Amino acid sequence: MFLSALRKTVQATPRLLLAFSAALAFAMPQVQAQPAQAPAARGHIVIASTTSTEQSGLFGHILPLFRQASGIEVRVVAVGTGQALDMARRGDADVVFVHDKAAEEKFVSEGFGLQRKPVMYNDFVLIGPAADPAGTKGADIAAALGKLAGAPASTGFVSRGDKSGTHAAELRYWKAAGVDIAAAKPAGYKECGCGMGPALNIASSTNAYVLADRGTWLNFKNRGELAILVEGDRRLFNQYGVMVVNAAKHPHVKTELAQSFADWLVSPAGQAAIASYRIGGEQLFFPNAGAAGV
Repeated sequence: MFLSALRKTVQATPRLLLAFSAALAFAMPQVQAQPAQAPAARGHIVIASTTSTEQSGLFGHILPLFRQASGIEVRVVAVGTGQALDMARRGDADVVFVHDKAAEEKFVSEGFGLQRKPVMYNDFVLIGPAADPAGTKGADIAAALGKLAGAPASTGFVSRGDKSGTHAAELRYWKAAGVDIAAAKPAGYKECGCGMGPALNIASSTNAYVLADRGTWLNFKNRGELAILVEGDRRLFNQYGVMVVNAAKHPHVKTELAQSFADWLVSPAGQAAIASYRIGGEQLFFPNAGAAGV
């Protein structure tokens, strides 16, 4: 698979520092270590984000760490990327954390968002019945969808159909397969207009195919007969970015608090928090703040 896990950074403590600390403790036995004080509460912000970041469990892992470091509470509204950006355009969010680069850049160019910063990536995978009746298994997403396009109606495919980042990616892959979904949907194609978790549940209950982000799949418990069938295609790369909503458009936006969150996500502490989130020993997201061209 083209995605490689980032190496763990291990910080060894020099012997001299250990010796100095021991000597200091001996010389000043009356000094007792004090528990770190949590920062004072600074209010809350609203983040419009994707169902994949929420349903993968990532927010449940990193947001308590951010609150502990900053005193800022983050309230998440998890919807598709398109809905998240529309929500921010209306001024109903302080910051956006999504995964559709073209849509994100358009959001910034229209003046609704401040600078877009890359945060992390993972990949999309094609999920389907382990028996794979359409013969899709491999590392070529376009070839796999081409086979699904010619499969009988009994071979179902569940589309998010919700203008999310995952849905936008799915449409790109159908186009690469030479299939115009807008003109003619394959026989077994069904749109649920739902988030990633519900789409996976529908696929599980009907033994259908579905495009999913790897993070939500790893956190998904109701797998039934489903398995990963297509992975490793470079086109399946899935980048996430963060943007603070522009107060010039919506003066009530909590710019300072929102910027604190965006800065933390791309800081060493935030990137380490993202990298440390694992399920069954497998890393779900790979931090890449500062990477060029993503």
